[in-house]
Amino acid sequence: MPAAVLTGWRAVRWWFRGVLGADAYERYLAHHDRSGHDHPPMSEREFWRARTDHQERNPQGRCC
Repeated sequence: MPAAVLTGWRAVRWWFRGVLGADAYERYLAHHDRSGHDHPPMSEREFWRARTDHQERNPQGRCC
């Protein structure tokens, strides 16, 4: 039973991270690796700053 609970918890955590966008940096790194860029990826801090700046310049329907 504990293994099933742990598996369930991981699935719920994975789903919430996806819904909230908390996994965006990990997805960015995976995309960067697959795309074969010749420059290093942005740091996590640079990524979130660029993402926030983009959202401020291009507001879309969002709750907050």
